Amino acid sequence: MTTKPTRRLLAVLATSAVALSLAACASSPATTDGASGDAIKDCNVGISMPTRSLERWINDGEQLQKALEGAGCTVDLQYADNKTDQQISQIQNQVAGGSKILVIAAIDGKVLAPVLDEAKKQDATVIAYDRLINGTDNVDYYATFDNYKVGTLQGQYIEEQLGLKDGKGPFNLEPFAGSPDDNNAKFFFSGAWDVLQPYVEKGQLVVPSGKAPKSDDDWASIGIQGWASDKAQAEMDNRLSSFYTGDQKVNVVLSPNDSLAIGIEASLKSAGYTPGDAYPIITGQDADKANVKAILDGEQSMTVWKDTRALGDRVFQMIKSIAAGEEVEVNDTETYDNGNKVVPSYLLDPEVVVKDDVQTKLIDSGFLKASDVGL
Repeated sequence: MTTKPTRRLLAVLATSAVALSLAACASSPATTDGASGDAIKDCNVGISMPTRSLERWINDGEQLQKALEGAGCTVDLQYADNKTDQQISQIQNQVAGGSKILVIAAIDGKVLAPVLDEAKKQDATVIAYDRLINGTDNVDYYATFDNYKVGTLQGQYIEEQLGLKDGKGPFNLEPFAGSPDDNNAKFFFSGAWDVLQPYVEKGQLVVPSGKAPKSDDDWASIGIQGWASDKAQAEMDNRLSSFYTGDQKVNVVLSPNDSLAIGIEASLKSAGYTPGDAYPIITGQDADKANVKAILDGEQSMTVWKDTRALGDRVFQMIKSIAAGEEVEVNDTETYDNGNKVVPSYLLDPEVVVKDDVQTKLIDSGFLKASDVGL
């Protein structure tokens, strides 16, 4: 993994290209079609998404499918119900059905090497979608957001809101991490923890539960399997009942994404926390409808928005290049080492959304409808 200065340089280099992509899809999802000159010849694509249980994967899969079919591609879109065996079987069927380009958002990036060996024997090109696939030479490209930056934005938001740079504190922090089988989760946590851990060491942030990893590498010790809201709620319930007695209150919760945040917020509500000056800072990611509504209602502080339309558009452009036998554009050839190779990647920039940004960033851009969030 590159150093933080290198990451920042990569993010700067990517900014102009990403801005063009975001501008192109600011008013509507990436629904490129053949009528606009984007027709793709000899294009048979298998799309493997992890689950329908998270809103974002439904949107990602259906938007990419629509764009590809509009350009004349044959598309097989499958969802694997968060079951690795099911995802492997679906990919096998896609390869047997003639898919020459595979777009895979892995449930567990460590178990797909054998099925990708089969795919490579059939000359399939593999794009890892938003989650890196590990332990194989047979992943050709990776398209994602700058996942380390996602965590950095969360950490910096907490740092700013609490006045940590000015020496304020102590504040009670409860950190959470994502699913241990999701390669992205370590980048989210590392980005945030590299900002927050120094304040833990100084005593400005205190973790009453003791669930403060000693380093970035220990992130999985507080990971929530499957990014499950109910598991996050149960974990927060346990921390509140075991470590917060009397007048002691949680001041801030580092939640790496919105699905965990929803569970954490439910736990806080059951424990009597209500929005207001004493309500904890809670982070998130993905701008899910329920969480955006929670932000408007004062139950969540922010979310890191990854405009997945831009990611879909980038993968669409990659597929066009692959089908045409052209060089595929990437902007990072150093960061994402999957254990066998450094995978050529395209990184897009995420951004923070708070209450005052909901209309301008999410509604006006067409990412969400006002009615989706009660406006």
